[in-house]
Amino acid sequence: MNDATEWYIVKQPEGHCAIVPQADLPPTTEGETSQKWGPFASQGEAIARRVGLIRAGKCQPL
Repeated sequence: MNDATEWYIVKQPEGHCAIVPQADLPPTTEGETSQKWGPFASQGEAIARRVGLIRAGKCQPL
């Protein structure tokens, strides 16, 4: 992967949070309320933040 890639955490309808690169972000439509967090500079940083979201109850563990 390219080092310049920004990473996002996207909450799935099932409650799990996926870590996706910016290029794979799902398109959002007007009125859609999907939650996402980011951008993060690295995939590792996004993983660490997802752990925090799980502990805070905002995401379900896999």
